[in-house]
Amino acid sequence: MTDKELQVKQRQEVRQTGESTKPERQYVPAVDIFESSDAVTVRAEMPGVPKGGVRIGLEEGTLTIEGARADAAGSAETFLLREFETGHYLRRFTMAETIDQDKIEATMTNGILTVVLPKREQAKPRQIEVKAG
Repeated sequence: MTDKELQVKQRQEVRQTGESTKPERQYVPAVDIFESSDAVTVRAEMPGVPKGGVRIGLEEGTLTIEGARADAAGSAETFLLREFETGHYLRRFTMAETIDQDKIEATMTNGILTVVLPKREQAKPRQIEVKAG
């Protein structure tokens, strides 16, 4: 392994373009994006975010992923060490025209959000039969 492979990426805060009216921090979730012949899949890491704390929106060709992480300590507990910060996750993606926006599906499992963006039939690769002429 090289030194580059061993480097840890620190949690990155969302850069605001204007003034924020929310007092909490917003983080950019780490994502993996991969493509098959049928779909583009986005996997976003959002530890501590329950299924009910995830919001996915689609507006004017932009896919928005948001997640809210609640405080982990109970009311009778006091933190001795705190490395898991509370806050929200936010990430936006511009959708390609090849995505069938009506068939997008999402699942949340063990802190990993998986969003499947199916391709339109016209965008899927196909074989063209060559006929003898």
